[in-house]
Amino acid sequence: MKVTTKKAALGGLALFGAAVLLAGCAAAPEEGGSGESAAPDFLPCIVSDFGGFDDNSFNESSFNGITEAAEELGVEFKQAESKSEDQYESNVSSMVDQGCDFILTVGFALANATRDAAQGSPDTEFALIDSALSNDDFTPLTLDNVKPVLYDTAQAAYLAGYLAAGTTKTGTVATYGGLPFPSVTIFMDGFVDGVAKYNEVKGTDVKVLGWDKAAQDGTMAGSFDDINQGKTLTQGFIDQGADIILPVAGPLFQGSAQAIQDSGKDVAIIGVDSDLFLTAPEFGEMYLTSVMKQMTAATKEIIVNAGNGDFSADPYIGTLENDGVGLAPLHDWESKVDPALMDEIEQLKADIVSGDITVESPSTPK
Repeated sequence: MKVTTKKAALGGLALFGAAVLLAGCAAAPEEGGSGESAAPDFLPCIVSDFGGFDDNSFNESSFNGITEAAEELGVEFKQAESKSEDQYESNVSSMVDQGCDFILTVGFALANATRDAAQGSPDTEFALIDSALSNDDFTPLTLDNVKPVLYDTAQAAYLAGYLAAGTTKTGTVATYGGLPFPSVTIFMDGFVDGVAKYNEVKGTDVKVLGWDKAAQDGTMAGSFDDINQGKTLTQGFIDQGADIILPVAGPLFQGSAQAIQDSGKDVAIIGVDSDLFLTAPEFGEMYLTSVMKQMTAATKEIIVNAGNGDFSADPYIGTLENDGVGLAPLHDWESKVDPALMDEIEQLKADIVSGDITVESPSTPK
């Protein structure tokens, strides 16, 4: 069978997207991925949030995971790319209606749609990226057919904060988020604590703009799709002297890169979710590193296990210890960073894995 590429699948969505919007409903899932079927009765599916499968971030990494899993299992898969928040429920429901055995929903914004669909379809298995389930009153909820896929990104962001503090030339770094969701603020918490650790060890006073961990309050763009707002916020930070910036706002890092280009200054970006040097290479010289969630590997493993009849609703939590989170290579910045600093960061990583250092955040997954 012919393997349907990601771009071809997305192109199919685009052909009838306008008609779908006029009808007031979400796009029907497309098929993608195939092979000689080893599990012909298993149909995995995926629903994106409105960032889309080409977001250079967690939607794209998750899409790559289901693609690889389908190839290994020798099955086809279906996909639905959400164009707006009001499509989440209908997209997930459409997957159930089309007989999907396993549905991967990407992002905390799909938590309620996943919960409701799972409660109505107990024989369908689900995995939810970046969120656990809760009731309408926000009390925790567990379901036998939903696997939360969570990441303790505070651990890796701690290392990034230490790296930023040891690399800054101005003594000022910054961070901003898209919206104050736990999967956003956990990065910012770890980053702030990593800078504080460097200040403690070195007796320095590197400042962090954009986030007050104690108050759990800081700079938010208000969305994950307003590239211009990312640019505006970054310009403000550069004006205040920041020369390293951590945007935790999906594709808004592109606005940060544009602001850096316009400034003409030597300012670096720390990416999130994936290694931006690989996924968005057009800004490669700007990336100090990225705080990565290894989503492709995790989602592939979860889907392959489900296809082989080994689904478990126990949460997956990515940590430094299991390589579920980590720092990307320095790439073009390697020659600019003191190797001794990287040795310190490797020791910090070992101390976190051993438990000698505990990185804490109100959003740490349990």
